Amino acid sequence: MWLKQLKSAVVMRDVEKVSSLLDEVPSLNAKELQQASYLLKEAANIAKELRNETSESMKKVRKSIDFLASTESKRKQGFDIIL
Repeated sequence: MWLKQLKSAVVMRDVEKVSSLLDEVPSLNAKELQQASYLLKEAANIAKELRNETSESMKKVRKSIDFLASTESKRKQGFDIIL
């Protein structure tokens, strides 16, 4: 059952589910341990991919914010009262 849930979480790229499954690892036989090992390696690769995607998205957002800030008109501080 646990191994099926792990397979499902890896296929669905659900890192949070993998993490929760790792908190409650049952006793496994040698064959199941080998399968779990392969699945966890794949889960680690998925986590790295998601981290890289998030990093790229954050860089794009930062560039957009910087661009918007640079195009914003500069306002003078204080009062401009002309008599």
